Amino acid sequence: MSPPAKRRRTTRSTAKQDALVEEAAALAAAVVEVQTIEAPIGEALVVEAPINKVPIVEAPTVEASTIETSTEQSPVEDVEMQPPAEDDTPSAEAAVAKQSEAASDNVDPAAKAKERMARFKALQARAKTSSEKNLKEVTLESQRLATDPSQLTALHRKHAVASHKLLKANVEESGEDFERKRAWDWTIDESEKWDKRVKKKEAARDNNAFQDYTQENNKIYKRQLRNINPDLDRYAKDKMAAVEKAAASGGLDIVETEDGELIAVDKDGSFYSTADSTTFAQNKPDTAAVDRLVDDLRKAEEQRLKKRKERMAQNGDDGDVTYINEKNKQFNQKLSRFYNKYTAEIRDSFERGTMI
Repeated sequence: MSPPAKRRRTTRSTAKQDALVEEAAALAAAVVEVQTIEAPIGEALVVEAPINKVPIVEAPTVEASTIETSTEQSPVEDVEMQPPAEDDTPSAEAAVAKQSEAASDNVDPAAKAKERMARFKALQARAKTSSEKNLKEVTLESQRLATDPSQLTALHRKHAVASHKLLKANVEESGEDFERKRAWDWTIDESEKWDKRVKKKEAARDNNAFQDYTQENNKIYKRQLRNINPDLDRYAKDKMAAVEKAAASGGLDIVETEDGELIAVDKDGSFYSTADSTTFAQNKPDTAAVDRLVDDLRKAEEQRLKKRKERMAQNGDDGDVTYINEKNKQFNQKLSRFYNKYTAEIRDSFERGTMI
């Protein structure tokens, strides 16, 4: 009678096993639904992971077939509930990383190598261009440093003088008038302007020495006038405004001549400036005029210091003044030639204050 009993027990154990499998499947489905509700939209790929774990829950089905053939092992003890592990679920970042790796793997290696070679050639061309440009700038800088502007100007002057002498010798050798032939290259107006300029330059050269302060101030005033660039548009505008204001106040009468020209007549002599006029005190210069005045003063100060430095270098007065007159200066220079090598250290010690 034992075989039927074994068969009935196997049937009951199979029914229990089926019930446990169904319960585990329902639990797994509930877990999947909960994760689907709680997961954000961006993590849709994560929700599908527990579905792949369902075969782990259905593993007892295989063991159930084993139980049917084995009567000595308990089926309840062999069934193990294995809920889906949340730790094994991949994150969204990992999924995106895997997708990017897969996309990069799908890129053709030949195309990638070609792109890298193109970038490398572009960098090589850029480096070559920069190197050539730097070499060119360095060459120009070395040429500028090696060339003395004063010597270059003197060389051009010597070349012009030599050309002039050679041309004069050739013309005189042929029996022609040199000045007449050279004048063919200039107009009468240009020749007169040149003669006037040469005459003025010679007069300025003769008048270079200091005579008195009045003459010196006159020279400075003329030099400043040469450097002034008058604003004729502003002058015409201010003049028209002054004429209209004077005409409105009654100081000027606008008279029309027979030719139709308008002339302003000063009735009381208050419009046009005289030596006793003080209307210039009401003038308010603009910012540009003030800046120009400041610039002129600064240039005059720089020129004064430059001339003073040149005079001191010419007279050997670069150091301290150790003389009271020209005779004493010559005597001190004679002493310096013989005793400077012995007294230089002592003087330096006195100046530093380390002698005492």
